[in-house]
Amino acid sequence: MKAEEIYSEDAAHYLPVFARYKIILDHGEGPYVYDIRGEKYLDYLGGIAVNVLGHNHPALVQAISQQAAKMIHCSNLYYTEAQATAAAKLSEISGMDRVFFGNSGAEANEGAIKLARKYAHISDPDKSLIIAANHSFHGRTLATLTATGQPKYHEGFGPLPEGFTHVDYNDIKQLEEKMDEKTCAVILEAIQGEGGVHVPDEDYLQKVRALCDKYNALLIFDEIQCGMGRTGTFFAYQQFGVKADIVTLAKGLAGGVPIGAFMTSNKIAAAFHAGDHGTTFGGNPLACAAANVVLDAISHDGLMENVKKVGAYLTDQLKMLQSKYPALIKEVRGRGLMIGMEITKPGRDIVDDCLKEGMIINCTAGNVLRFVPPLIITNRHVDELIPVLDEVFAKY
Repeated sequence: MKAEEIYSEDAAHYLPVFARYKIILDHGEGPYVYDIRGEKYLDYLGGIAVNVLGHNHPALVQAISQQAAKMIHCSNLYYTEAQATAAAKLSEISGMDRVFFGNSGAEANEGAIKLARKYAHISDPDKSLIIAANHSFHGRTLATLTATGQPKYHEGFGPLPEGFTHVDYNDIKQLEEKMDEKTCAVILEAIQGEGGVHVPDEDYLQKVRALCDKYNALLIFDEIQCGMGRTGTFFAYQQFGVKADIVTLAKGLAGGVPIGAFMTSNKIAAAFHAGDHGTTFGGNPLACAAANVVLDAISHDGLMENVKKVGAYLTDQLKMLQSKYPALIKEVRGRGLMIGMEITKPGRDIVDDCLKEGMIINCTAGNVLRFVPPLIITNRHVDELIPVLDEVFAKY
């Protein structure tokens, strides 16, 4: 199909809920993607922190192809080797006992919320309050939408589920004022993503942990964007000296195949019984075969060391641009290959200009340029990005 035919069919039939860019992607290789005209782009968005191994990764392609030739789906009424192996690997990496696989980050957080409520209700049926952070993002189901601390996502969907409240991220005093014996759980991104790449103070998450212990509330870490080695450790929260009760993952877990997961201890998992939760497609053999490749690559291929090295270089280069354009660039922040550059104007035009120059970046929170590339990028790819940004910034 020609480009205009594709645009026309999409406009006529697809639900218009995305503000898309006018390129039609066809294939990828490593950190690059190509459109249907053969134009090449360096991908600093990575499918929104999903394509952690880049595009067309040989081991991932092979595992998916081989599994598809054997069995794609059989439902969770039966056991599969791929699922059992993926669960075991995640348990070993996380230090948690139990894993549940779904299809997305929203499902992972929905399951975590359900488990937290069920666990709390065993001791007190009125212990149900869940506290989340302003500027957070936890998904688009009604429960995860309500947990998301951005009113723009709530508009038009009321009445929203009860039992959720919000505090400012990184403000321990606000959390202290909200928490009491009826608090069921606190759900936080260890590093906020959609809200603008916000990194907490070094002791903030430790203080949150202490409050949860004080009120017998569960601490849920949403690692959907900041997990999977993106910040230089497998989970971002590991850099802050805390341990979660429930952890959620998705995005990069299967390198682009839809999957989500939440993990917890045997004690908390015991609140769920057969029939309390489920999924038709979650954790099917195809998704888990892909996840096994990604988990092995992050654990054994030196990717987290690469993230630390290249992430430090990228941060330094972005800060160099900040010193060159102080009126435009307010702050560079993040960890590893999860970096935000806050600018003093809306970022959409800059994203458009970069796209014209063969560079895919993203703007979140209105004015934060976000860089979440595949974890396989090298300093050479940073050296491709910086001159493009420099040229674009010079126009503003």
